[in-house]
Parts: sequence; structure tokens; C-alpha cells
Amino acid sequence: MSNKGQSIQDKLMPFAMKLGNNKFLVAIRDGIILSMPLIIIGSFFMILATGFSIPPFEKWLTDAGIGAYLYKGSDSSFGLIGLVSSFGIAYSLAKQYKTDGVSAGIVSLSCFIVVTPFLTSKDGSSILTSYMTAQGLFVAIILGLINGYVYQWFINNDIEIKLPDSVPPAVSKSFSAIIPGAVLVSFWLLVYSLLDHFKLPDMHLLAKTILGVPLGMLGNNILGVVILVLCNSLFWFVGLHGGNIVNKIMEPIWIANLNDNVQAHKMGEPLQHIFTTPFINNFIYIGGAGATIGLVIALAWIAHRKKASQRAKALSPITLIPGFFNINEPTMFGVPVVLNVLLIVPFILAPLMNLLISYAAVKVGILPLIYAEPGWTTPPIISGFLCTGSIMGSVVQIVLIVLDVLLYLPFILNLEKTFKKEEEKSEEK
Repeated sequence: MSNKGQSIQDKLMPFAMKLGNNKFLVAIRDGIILSMPLIIIGSFFMILATGFSIPPFEKWLTDAGIGAYLYKGSDSSFGLIGLVSSFGIAYSLAKQYKTDGVSAGIVSLSCFIVVTPFLTSKDGSSILTSYMTAQGLFVAIILGLINGYVYQWFINNDIEIKLPDSVPPAVSKSFSAIIPGAVLVSFWLLVYSLLDHFKLPDMHLLAKTILGVPLGMLGNNILGVVILVLCNSLFWFVGLHGGNIVNKIMEPIWIANLNDNVQAHKMGEPLQHIFTTPFINNFIYIGGAGATIGLVIALAWIAHRKKASQRAKALSPITLIPGFFNINEPTMFGVPVVLNVLLIVPFILAPLMNLLISYAAVKVGILPLIYAEPGWTTPPIISGFLCTGSIMGSVVQIVLIVLDVLLYLPFILNLEKTFKKEEEKSEEK
């Protein structure tokens, strides 16, 4: 068994390590994570504005004028994902190159505004808020990576205004940003001017086409998501955070889908997208990668038996409680699941099963489409109701958890036998 595990590790580890340590992928991941609190806060206001999907309550909120203010709170938080990410991605990349991330982020945010079309009127110029939402994520990614890299190149090559050491660091950093900032803002202003002058599509439309179309082909259909789920499990199996490698690459698409659903729900229009970040987190990966909620519940059941191994009894409390909050690192490295060929079959099959059942439930009309992000650490059953606004979200999660437990149980029983054998050998010594 160990030879098979080592063979898998030897084949996947080099490629996985390159992806996991790639500065640009890390910057995208960390930059988008920076906006996650706003996504959750905005979703909270959205849930309140819809009266927890209770029609009489929602009507009262609307008639009383309260709903409009709640939607304003949603738009003012959830609606800034693209803008915040344009800062965060450049910030993360510059920090990885040991330069001032804040200045790089501010310059990148300015460039984001530069390439965004203005609406002009007699009262002045303004920007459509839609450009600052998830629709702006693709521009945020392109600009954030380019601006962050170019900024650090200037600083690390000493192309900057240097002040004496006696000058306060905050002032010194501000002056250091002038040269790279001026170059970047001027460059993107030139790009915007050329596109506008020749009546070409703006940067947002170009970025959506260049990045959105190929990613959308992978992340917006069931076959593509099946491939992504498989990759996630394989990366985790060799000890690398599959979510940070696979899911974060697709997150711009799934967040944009969620944003579209939010806007449609607000306008009273039918929701369009199945695959969104809360769908992935709360229906496919219940308990974390590998849908390990089934594993920890099965392990807890075994641990409470009189003749259970000491290892199962020790592992049960430290894996079960975090598992209900979708935190499964104690399970991955404590049981362990990583490089444990005894568990690879359910670890791969459980999230795939959840995906196919959830997808089918949406298609037949049992599971409503999602319009809110309750947060990935929200316990299942609660999260199912919050993200769909329907008790059927919770019901589907309960069914998935039961099936995950049944899938994991025979493999955990087999693992328990190995625990007991190891303990018996230790006692003999």
C-alpha cells in the first residue's frame, strides 16, 4: 500500500508543488480572499432584504421602505468585489517580492479606475457600480498581476525616489511609489485612450472575453466541474491544499455567477447559474475537501463503541467538531487522509456523488438556485437554508450527509482494523 501511495506522490507532487507555490496564483487567491468579508456581509443584507424568503415579511420590508436600504447595504459591500480585488492581488504579489504591498495595491486600484469607462453628464462623471462588482474581477486579475509585478520590478531595481533615512517610513514609501505609479497609470491611460479612440471594446469586455470564456467553459458545466473536483481531491491526497490551487483559479467565475444570481433575485427575475462559490462549498465539499463530514461522523460512531481503538477515540473529538464547520485539516493530517490509500476511494467519490446529486436536485426543481453566501465555515443544514432561502437546501444537505456517512463507513471500519492491529503490536512489544 505504501508503495502505491509513494508512486502517486512522486507523479503528482512536482506539478502540484509548482502550482501551489506559483506567486501569481497565490496573489489571485489572496487578493480575492481579501474581499470575502464583504461578500458575506453583503449576502447577510441580501438575506435580510428578502425577509428570509418569507413572502409576507419581504413584502412588509419593501412597503415600509426598509428593503431598499438593506439592498443598498448589499450593493455597498458585495458590490465592491472587483474594486477590492484590484488592490488585493497587486498587494499580495508585491509583498511576495518583498516590496511595499500597500503602495502597489493603491496604484493598481487607480489603474482599475483608469481603464473603467466613465458616464458623463452635465453634473460630471461617474462610474457604473456594475464595473466594481464581480464583473470587474477579470480586469482586477489582469491589472493586479501586471501592476504588482511591474511595481516590484521598479523597486527591486532601485528605480525609485529615495529619501534620507531620517524621513519617516510612511513618507519614504509614498515617494518610492511615484515613479512606478506614474508609469503604470500612464500606460493604462494610453491603453484606455487607444481603445476608446478607435471604438474598440473596453478593458472589462476584453478581459471578460479573454479570461471569462475559457474559464466559463470549464466551470459552468457539469463535466468541467467533475474534472475540477477530481483535481481537488488528487491534490489534497498528496498533501497540497487543493482548494487553494483548483477552486481559487475558478473562483472569479463562480463569484461572478453568484453576483448575477444576486442581481436577478433583487430584480425578481429567474436565477440562471447553478455553479457558485456557496454551491461548491456547501453542497459538494460538506465538511471540507473530500466531503469528509461523512468520514468524521463515521469515525465518531466507531469511537463510541466499547471496543473501539484508542486512536479512534482520540481522533474523534478533534475531527468531528471542526468538521461541522467545514475545517478538515485535523482530519486530513490526523487520521490521516493524505497519502492513505485506504481512504482514497471515498475521498474521491464522496464529493463527486454530492456534485451529481445536488446538480440533479437543481435540474428537477428540488433544490433552488443560490443567491447568498453564508460563509464557508457555516455548519451544514444552516448553510443550506441561508444560501437558498429554502428549507429544501437543508433537506438536500441532510440527504448528502447521510450518503457520505454510508460511503465512508465501510472504509473507516477497515481503517479501524488497522488501528487495532497497530495497537496490539505495540502492546506485545
